[in-house]
Amino acid sequence: MKKFRPAFVPAAVLVLLMADAAGAARAQYTIQSAPLAPPAGMSTTPAVPPSGPLPPAPQTPGSARQLPPPGSPRPGARDAFPGPAPAVVPPAAGTASPPTGTDEGDMVVVQPPAEKIPNPTAVYAGLDKITGRITSFEVKIGETVQFGALQVTPRACYTRPPTEPTNTTSFTEVNEITLKGEAKRIFTGWMFASSPGLHGVEHPIFDVWLTTCKAAPPATAKSAGQQ
Repeated sequence: MKKFRPAFVPAAVLVLLMADAAGAARAQYTIQSAPLAPPAGMSTTPAVPPSGPLPPAPQTPGSARQLPPPGSPRPGARDAFPGPAPAVVPPAAGTASPPTGTDEGDMVVVQPPAEKIPNPTAVYAGLDKITGRITSFEVKIGETVQFGALQVTPRACYTRPPTEPTNTTSFTEVNEITLKGEAKRIFTGWMFASSPGLHGVEHPIFDVWLTTCKAAPPATAKSAGQQ
């Protein structure tokens, strides 16, 4: 009995057979595509835009927009493009201009200067630091009175009216007599009766300060000597 031996099939023939089988299967399952029909009531003709101007859109009552009159600025245009600045007209000659920072309608109140009453006599108090004795003496304006080693000369003495706060001042010159007999200026300025230590005379032995002013001249005039 002879054994069956399969015949040898070349590879090229096997490839051709497989290609034929694939072609037959593709021809059996061919799918044909066709365009779908449009829905009922819809035209298949493409829309053509009109060549003329479009009709205005319908507006509901109350939705009409108010347009500004011709020539008026647009909203916000005033802030973006401010108009020209108004010209500044200087006041006429002889017209008082209002002070800076106030309106023309505001009333500016200027406080008058304090009234000073001149007096012909100044009254001083002198202290001897060695003995501790305090002496009061009067000096006429422009005259000189010596207290110890000091010479006191008032140049002015002012007071205030009774309706104003009390403020008695005197412009005074004080000289010191040295051992050689020379006069040395040690003080020149204003003395205040309410503040004796504000502007005081600096001397190791004697102190002098203003106490008040008198409207009458002193009873007895003494040009020199300790009071």
